[in-house]
Amino acid sequence: MTFELFNRTFFIATDVLFAYIVLIGTGLGVLYLVNRANKWSVIKDYVTTTHHRKIGVLYLLSATLFFLRAGIEALIIRMQLSVPENDFWVFQGDKFNEAFTTHGTIMIFFVAMPLLIGLMNVAVPLQIGAQDMAFPYMNAISFWLFLAGAILVNMSFFMTASPNAGWTAYAPLSTAEFTPEAGNDYYIFGLQVSGVGTILAAINMIVTIVRHRAPGMKMTRMPLFAWSTLVTAFLILIAFPVLTIALYILMFDRLFGTSFFSGESGSPIYWQHLFWIFGHPEVYIIIIPAFGIFSDVISTFSKKRVFGYTSMVVAIVIIGLLGFMVWVHHMFTVGLGPVVNTVFAITTMLIAVPTGIKIFNWLFTMRKGVIRLGTPMLFAAGFIPTFVIGGVTGVMLAVAAADFQFHDTYFVVAHFHYTMVGGTVLGAFAGIYYWFPKMFGFKLKDGLGKAHFWLFLIGFHITFFPQHFAGLNGMPRRVYTYTAEDNIFIFNFISTIGAFMMGIGTLFFVLNIYKSFKDPDKCGNDPWDGRTLEWSVPSPAPEHPFDPMPQVNTVDPLWEAKRNRGGKLPVANTSRSAPIDVTSWQPVSFYGVIMLFSLSFIYHVTWLQIVSGVMVLAFFALRTLTDEHTRLAKEGENHDNV
Repeated sequence: MTFELFNRTFFIATDVLFAYIVLIGTGLGVLYLVNRANKWSVIKDYVTTTHHRKIGVLYLLSATLFFLRAGIEALIIRMQLSVPENDFWVFQGDKFNEAFTTHGTIMIFFVAMPLLIGLMNVAVPLQIGAQDMAFPYMNAISFWLFLAGAILVNMSFFMTASPNAGWTAYAPLSTAEFTPEAGNDYYIFGLQVSGVGTILAAINMIVTIVRHRAPGMKMTRMPLFAWSTLVTAFLILIAFPVLTIALYILMFDRLFGTSFFSGESGSPIYWQHLFWIFGHPEVYIIIIPAFGIFSDVISTFSKKRVFGYTSMVVAIVIIGLLGFMVWVHHMFTVGLGPVVNTVFAITTMLIAVPTGIKIFNWLFTMRKGVIRLGTPMLFAAGFIPTFVIGGVTGVMLAVAAADFQFHDTYFVVAHFHYTMVGGTVLGAFAGIYYWFPKMFGFKLKDGLGKAHFWLFLIGFHITFFPQHFAGLNGMPRRVYTYTAEDNIFIFNFISTIGAFMMGIGTLFFVLNIYKSFKDPDKCGNDPWDGRTLEWSVPSPAPEHPFDPMPQVNTVDPLWEAKRNRGGKLPVANTSRSAPIDVTSWQPVSFYGVIMLFSLSFIYHVTWLQIVSGVMVLAFFALRTLTDEHTRLAKEGENHDNV
């Protein structure tokens, strides 16, 4: 679309124009509703908070919004591929490249990650008897850095500069020689900024779990979600710096003319190694927490202690270790040689062993249990066969010779979604339904939850199962059209129908949240008849929930207390010092500064780079001189004087 203004001709794509209209309309509508309901104080409370539960809610809210945005792109992709030689709207050529790039990037980094980190924030401190995260202020900084990176990647679309080199950003396509526009700079800086936030969150999780467990809660008595969080945090601490290094090197190639990934002295293969040394552990970073969620949900809704607790912990650790030994299976076709391919094929197959142990342990936990099919349990039950299918196709892809046929086809797309959606997204939904009472004091509607589950799960299988056959019939990934003679129309058409079923199911989830807030089903501390410490504190969980501090003597302390002590937990003689929760405008202010700093580099504005860089350093100095202990002591003295 072109238009004249001030004697100049401007061009804006109709999809961007439509997105602006929707964004402005939605924003004005939200402002009106917030103002009418007089919720500004609630927004201020969440924006300035450092409390783990509220930070968790912010992660989950952001992830849900980005899930809807990336889901719309998925529907657009499916519409374009629904029939042969289709020309849906403007989504052909480079526009299609932008759509699948931002879809994948947002779903991996700004949906899956924050969904799980949000649930970690909500549940893990309560599960281990901690009053809050070890570093509440750093927790807030972590969230606002994540959001800054997410907004950078999302705003690229509105600046008509979406990244277009795929979510893996393979060089040399992602270098300035082939994609000189600002889109891939948005990708680089968005992932760098959010990655720093994720690393800080991982450090926080490790210190919280290691140092702030309730008295008596040995490592061997922690819930499996806490164990999966600990392993995941260590994976993040090792894997994300590798991504940061790769992005910095790519930034130097794009901005300063170096040639790490191109030219005579560089190689695109270096990018693949660096990306997948991060990328495959990333797969386990976003699936191991889901394993922990399913373990807790299945145990609670089967009214049985999880079968093989020790083997479950060992399996999580082995999966984490093996996750760093399999990255080359993404590179079987680049020519590394038969010996290298064979070694990594074997390690890839080995990772199926601890995963299989977990599958059988979940089944044995349900065996002879008193199973209740609440919404969280439905998502857990739906996960098991779905993930098994993804695991079987993963073993197929581990066969290096066969991978030459499967590589870069829709078979890989189907496998990837069976593991990521079938594992991570179903796990996140199970966790949201399960811990929603701890966030807000009421449950989500069970009827709408079950409608959401069935539509989403059936739609998922209708969408992605046929894609295995499209790939086996030779359909490459990342193509925006095909011919009738390719004999893949029926698979694509069925996939499109399933995608819209998933979309309708997601709308039921949004409707459920709206209905539940409008007409809340208030519940007590323990709506699911739970087994772990989080169900012993009020709903929603208050600040400093454990007063008095419980003494933990078993894996399922609340369940044992119900059986032997009338539901009362034994009280500890000692307790750990509680972290200091404060309200502060500094984290959200830093969000604005880091956004400005990133944009100055994306658009090469030297004076703004200097100014915003000085502002970042000034923020560090301000934080160094801020002492919450002194401030809170003075506030306490003033209160006593009054």
